[in-house]
Amino acid sequence: LGLARHELGRTVWDERHLCHSPQERLFIDGAWHEGLLPPEDGPALRQQYQRFAARVAQAQRLGFALPTRQARWTPEHATLDAQTFAHWLDQQALTHPRLRWYLDYCCRDDFGADAATVSAWAGLHYFASRHGFHALGDETAEREPVLTWPEGNGWLSARLAEPLREHLHLGRVVLRVTERKHGIDLLAWNEAAGAAERWEARAVVLATPLFVSARLLEQPPDALRVAAGQLHYAPWLTANLALTGELLHRPGAPAAWDNVRYGAASLGYVDARHQSLNPSPRPPLLTAYVALPAARRRDLLEQPWQTWARWVLDDLAPLHPDLAPQLQRIDLCRFGHAMSVPVPGLRGSAALVALGEARGRVLFAHADLAGYSVFEEAYAAGMKTARRVAGGLGLAAG
Repeated sequence: LGLARHELGRTVWDERHLCHSPQERLFIDGAWHEGLLPPEDGPALRQQYQRFAARVAQAQRLGFALPTRQARWTPEHATLDAQTFAHWLDQQALTHPRLRWYLDYCCRDDFGADAATVSAWAGLHYFASRHGFHALGDETAEREPVLTWPEGNGWLSARLAEPLREHLHLGRVVLRVTERKHGIDLLAWNEAAGAAERWEARAVVLATPLFVSARLLEQPPDALRVAAGQLHYAPWLTANLALTGELLHRPGAPAAWDNVRYGAASLGYVDARHQSLNPSPRPPLLTAYVALPAARRRDLLEQPWQTWARWVLDDLAPLHPDLAPQLQRIDLCRFGHAMSVPVPGLRGSAALVALGEARGRVLFAHADLAGYSVFEEAYAAGMKTARRVAGGLGLAAG
């Protein structure tokens, strides 16, 4: 994709795709602060930050990786996977409200649910598989680069698809997948023709959420039935807010790519124009994110858009009291099953392992196989399955 190159043993990133500074800020105590980790309000919080950093360092020695299947699974991992992150934190006496808010935020942002819902394995994996955790002022290494685009992961999807454009058959909805003795039959709906059509294939890769795969397959394997029943999905709401002019500045750190309010129900917002290299002044375009509890999935479906638009504006009002008068347009998008939530017991699921190692004409490639939803897991699952399919068909894998 041309995002990086290697020079003298170092990875050099294309700076056009790196998140521009400042990256993050947090609104707390009436002002903006750089970064998302709440500032220390006394020695007790610093001690808790340092204690949690030590626990994460221990976890890194135990072994965590991204993609997760690259790390060896041990009884110690299984113990973490059997309990919630909140329970584990309580056992470690890590109870300071500011630390717990931050860890809840990280879990909601990456997994769609809070520390009382996700497993302790997932909570530690967030840090131990990446950059670790450091108390304010204790950072010792250069920060890992963050890649981002105004269109989000859509940029990645478009460029991965570009070389295959001639082979993509769009405007079709697969209705049923049936495994026969010598191949695969697919029934699809051609939207342009307004008619169903039948496809034949030597093999098929279901790169769909597992609950969708279980519905598509005429005879889903037992592992798929079990895994689909184990998965829980978080509903999400996103809101794009086009404004007529700049918002009033509040005290503290300047506007950043990611902007979050301490204690808010939402996950804050990103500035979609933060990456723009156009020097001409343009009105802000904000994208707000809301990870809702599963119990509110029906509300997300049934309540009118005006209700959710008001909810978003009310949530952002403490940050920007002048937001509503500046609002030109708001576009809302509802995701009923946005991402898999790594609840206790899911990472160690034998059914997920079986699907990830499946052989035959029907194979699976989705982030659900890792038990949580990030691009790296989806990409790794796709590459692994593509090689397996190519090998089974006697083709060269790229």
